[in-house]
Amino acid sequence: MQTSVLLHSIAIIQFYFKTISIFLKNKLLILQRNFLIEDMIQRIQTLYLFLSVVISAGLIFVFHLWTNTEDVKVFAANDYLYLSLFLASALLSLIAIFSFKNRKSQFVMGRVNIILNFILLGIFVYQSLNISGETNVSEKGIGILLPIFSIVCLVLANKAIKKDEDLVKSVDRLR
Repeated sequence: MQTSVLLHSIAIIQFYFKTISIFLKNKLLILQRNFLIEDMIQRIQTLYLFLSVVISAGLIFVFHLWTNTEDVKVFAANDYLYLSLFLASALLSLIAIFSFKNRKSQFVMGRVNIILNFILLGIFVYQSLNISGETNVSEKGIGILLPIFSIVCLVLANKAIKKDEDLVKSVDRLR
């Protein structure tokens, strides 16, 4: 049973990474033709969005969500809902990184990603508080806090995107 769940989780992860690599390959070709990649890298919101990608796609395999009563650590990869929400958040952040020429859509993607992380956090809180008598969740792990760290990075990225947009609008007004 557990091997089939693990194999299915690996298949889902491979699908997400294949989708991301195809998307990035297409975006990179467009980036190389139209503008320099350095424009994207030197913006602070790219760093915040990349941190959000690392938190949502990488750290979920490192930190456990909780330990159940049998002392088995439960990771996000063990549940398809958690895994898909984390990977969707990472994918949204990755798409937002490469949408740096369109700041409005980048800002909207950041907002949607914040909402997605709040939903994920709400599911974790519901899961940990709904079960009475510690029947399923006996010890909480740091993985439950990962959506909070991702939200902080996304808020900082949206703040920097808004600052860039305001700067461009003020320069346009002066012309």
